[in-house]
Amino acid sequence: MRNEGDRQAARHLAGQVREVGHASGPEHWREALRRVIGGRLGRRVGRAVIPEPGTPWQDTISAERIGWRRRAASLDAEFVFAVDYRICRRCRLGWVEQPHTLPRYQRCGLASAALAALLWENRGLAWHTLGDHFAESRAFWAAVGADVPGGYEQRRLCRHADPRG
Repeated sequence: MRNEGDRQAARHLAGQVREVGHASGPEHWREALRRVIGGRLGRRVGRAVIPEPGTPWQDTISAERIGWRRRAASLDAEFVFAVDYRICRRCRLGWVEQPHTLPRYQRCGLASAALAALLWENRGLAWHTLGDHFAESRAFWAAVGADVPGGYEQRRLCRHADPRG
């Protein structure tokens, strides 16, 4: 159950979406390990140590997907929203996967704000997802993808963005 204080805090956080701390991490070791073991590396390798900047919005490497980034937001040291994304500037394409907002902060604008910020930061790209949308999320994707090039329609990774080569 969410209270009005939670809603106000989430709306305020959505308004801070351009205040993003960027951190990189040891992505190269995961790619090297994947090549050594012949591509059999799963999505998660142990607990990746990802530095977190001291801002409410963070942009870090994804702990689940090789070569992807994660845009996340936190309130009171609790992650309340996250989405993984991948960009290929060569093909002018972007992908987002699994946007997730904690239930008590849903419908407060966090996902919309984060996706809009990614579009603004990466102007000129067409945006997609890898998989089909769940029935319960189709209205969300239709709303956030209305004026977005690519419309968050399903599309496979291009050969430049696919870590399997």
